[in-house]
Amino acid sequence: MKMIDMTEKFNLSAVKEPKAFHAIFPILVLLGLLSLNVCFFGDGTLGGANQIALLLAAGIGSVIAVRLGYPWMYVRSRIVKSISDAMPSMLILLMIGALAGTWMLSGVVPAMIYYGLKILHPTFFLAATVIICSLVSLGTGSSWSTVATIGVALLGIGQALGFNSAIVAGAIVSGAYFGDKMSPLSDTTNLAPAMAGTDLFTHIRYMVITTVPSIILTIIIFAVIGFTKSMASSETGIERTLNTLQSTFYISPWLFIVPVVLIVVILKKTAPLPSLMIGTLLGAIFAVIFQPHIIREIAGFEGNYAEVSYVAVMKSMFGRISVITSDPKINDLLTTGGMGGMLNTIWLIISAMVFGGVMESCGLLAKITSYIIRLAVNTASLVASTVATCIFFNITASDQYLSIVVPGRMFAETYRKRKLKPELLSRTLEDSGTVTSVLIPWNTCGATQAAVLGVPVISYMPYAFFNIISPFMSIFIASINYKIRRIDDDESDDNVQSQNH
Repeated sequence: MKMIDMTEKFNLSAVKEPKAFHAIFPILVLLGLLSLNVCFFGDGTLGGANQIALLLAAGIGSVIAVRLGYPWMYVRSRIVKSISDAMPSMLILLMIGALAGTWMLSGVVPAMIYYGLKILHPTFFLAATVIICSLVSLGTGSSWSTVATIGVALLGIGQALGFNSAIVAGAIVSGAYFGDKMSPLSDTTNLAPAMAGTDLFTHIRYMVITTVPSIILTIIIFAVIGFTKSMASSETGIERTLNTLQSTFYISPWLFIVPVVLIVVILKKTAPLPSLMIGTLLGAIFAVIFQPHIIREIAGFEGNYAEVSYVAVMKSMFGRISVITSDPKINDLLTTGGMGGMLNTIWLIISAMVFGGVMESCGLLAKITSYIIRLAVNTASLVASTVATCIFFNITASDQYLSIVVPGRMFAETYRKRKLKPELLSRTLEDSGTVTSVLIPWNTCGATQAAVLGVPVISYMPYAFFNIISPFMSIFIASINYKIRRIDDDESDDNVQSQNH
């Protein structure tokens, strides 16, 4: 503690201000290494190559920080803080792995797939996926919980219908992040207006102007894809999947008690970790009650049912389990990695936060964003600069909260001076910071959703239409000056200040 206290009090006047080259060089190195990783490792980049790239780029950033006069112990303390800020996300990720395991063991996910195949017609499946995920996420306020529960089931349904898993994942992510962005229960939806200086419901109402057109376009695109898909082979595959699931698991509507209870718990504003723990344990209880044959298969030995159940449930929580059926294609749907399957993703998040911590510690991120702000000469370019800054922080700081907090603080005064109401800033923060986080492979959001769905970010990214359209829609609405709210010229500075606090 003594060493850290001393480094926190180092002489700031002795450090040098970074130049543009200092700020850009680590990012160029990172982008170069990531490009090489894609060339040589393909879809296997998350196995370690991207993590090493982030750490090497962080090493270069650290050298620059020390050369600028920042003590290493100070830089290290910023790295530790950055990792600490991401710790809740990593704990949630581990718990999602455990939940996925017990929900597979209990037959909850297979039951969702079974009834989903009976209800959802292939032609409308992708559009319906967007709508379902939107409603669930809107009600729960959590894109992560939506993807980890109903999203996983919809991915299985889509695969059984013959859709490319990347397209289905894009539909799931699009719907989940629409709901997350618009829900008053969402943490980012509350964070953005707090940073900009407006109230929650003014922020949500103002987001409708850009968000509703974005989600409508998304649903239309997925509907067109669904209508153009050939259904010749789908019916045979659906029937085969239904028969296999019914012969392997005990399928019953009673299994839906588990997800319903989880949704109710989340709606009651229970914190994410306890909520997921409740869903995980409830899944384990239902597995013991309804799937004794699956329990024995996963445990791998015969004996007292209490002992067998304990072993099977523990395996489903911490490790990889596979329910074997007569159809190899369906076996892929019935495999989960548990907490162990999330460790590569956690490694990636830690590496990304090391890089972000180094870049933030000596002002390298602030240096780049200061140049971006200079490009804002009118309202449209100001919004575009805000969008670019949020995306930049999602790429470099690897955390969606930082992509909202830092640009929010940076741009608040500029928006005020230009007589623009704070809800324009808060909307822009969400249109870019919240939704693009899931499009960055090493961002906490992108890494998590890729791990949960088992689909690489680079694969589903082109199909996450809502997330791609949203920042462009924000810029477009500003460029045509549609309902851009301005502070009246006769408002006093005191009134302006009161709106920002």
